[in-house]
Amino acid sequence: MNAAAPMELIVVERDPAGVAVVTINRPKSLNSLTRPMIVSLAAAIRRLDADPAVGAVVITGRGRAFCSGVDLTAAEEVFKGDVKDVVADPVVQMERCRKPIIGAINGYAVTAGFEIALACDILIAGKDAKFVDTHTRFGIFPSWGLSQKLPRIIGINRAREVSLSGMAITAEMAEKWGLVNHVVDNGEVLKKAKEVAQAILRNNRDMVLRYKSVINDGSKLDLGHALALEKERAHSYYNGMTKEQFADMQKFISLRSSKPSSKL
Repeated sequence: MNAAAPMELIVVERDPAGVAVVTINRPKSLNSLTRPMIVSLAAAIRRLDADPAVGAVVITGRGRAFCSGVDLTAAEEVFKGDVKDVVADPVVQMERCRKPIIGAINGYAVTAGFEIALACDILIAGKDAKFVDTHTRFGIFPSWGLSQKLPRIIGINRAREVSLSGMAITAEMAEKWGLVNHVVDNGEVLKKAKEVAQAILRNNRDMVLRYKSVINDGSKLDLGHALALEKERAHSYYNGMTKEQFADMQKFISLRSSKPSSKL
């Protein structure tokens, strides 16, 4: 039997409402990543970002793991000379993606899988999910952001212990520490992620993109400069609006006010 083609290992499904689901599809290897899979994942994210019919992206893994990291049997092919190749870097493409990305974390998210999870905007975890950083265990230098993002989310002392000892973060710990948004039963992870995506899509799509951008860009600044960034973008946004656009805004608000509230 022939091996699956690289694109079959990264499966993209779109629904008519505008939610795209990206599935890492190598369950027999716990969704460990080969070089072709990494390139395909980056390409899938780029295409979804450019697709006007897609308003939100869910990323998950098939089987009992989200992603167990890079396939270490192909480590040299993955790491050597490719660290700065941003076109084929799925984490860079996720960070550049204007659409909200929701991670549906089923089972293990290990090292590169942990870094892909950290590149999501919102995380939903199953009760058996575990986040593990094995960089120090295998002598791999981080290059997808784990050493810098994790301390900013859970605190530097916790991050030191997690990364230097290889301690697993359980779903319960992840929720307590602010790493994940929701913990649900294992069989409900993808359903919950889609519900969050659908709740996002009920809002003004242009403003969703702008709001994600100002949150993410502002998070890289100190509070004073972040507030100035928000003020600058708000000024630019409202100054650029026509009377017709203000009328459309009022109509949208009126329609939203008359609808029952979301269950989320």
